[in-house]
Amino acid sequence: MQVYDWQAIVNEQGPLVWQTAYRLLGNDADAADCFQETFLAAFEIAHAQRVRNLCGLLVRLATTRAIDRLRQRSRQVQHNGAALTGADANNACVGDPCAVAQQRELAAQLRQAIARLPPPESKAFCLRYVSGLSYRQIARELDISTNATGVLLHRVKRKLRKALQVAQVPTGGVFYER
Repeated sequence: MQVYDWQAIVNEQGPLVWQTAYRLLGNDADAADCFQETFLAAFEIAHAQRVRNLCGLLVRLATTRAIDRLRQRSRQVQHNGAALTGADANNACVGDPCAVAQQRELAAQLRQAIARLPPPESKAFCLRYVSGLSYRQIARELDISTNATGVLLHRVKRKLRKALQVAQVPTGGVFYER
């Protein structure tokens, strides 16, 4: 059995876990809950089995927990008819109220669309575009080939583009890589 210094792990990996959760959830309260759930789940997994890549496990758990919270929000919105609140628009839009409103709307619509994706698709998308993992790293995390990862991400981007177009949110090259 491996012995871990969890305080050191939280200090080293905590910022990455927080960033992953916050980018998806867009608010401190949900990100804090996700952060705690991620480390608790990692602690339980590490005590039950050998962990080869603790950083990868933490990113995957944070992504999964955040997506679960997005799905929960989506169900609440459908049930209550309330609007989702998105993250603050990035600093580039601060001076223009119209741009801020568009950025918030896009973020809310994207969160809703991600919440409706099947789990492997939402995980792949978040691992790539939120956590910045390579196709090879995602393939390893999802236990699929690198080519399958590329195909999966292509399909996910197409689905999200379509969902945003149906919601009449301009996509303006959001998912294009250079």
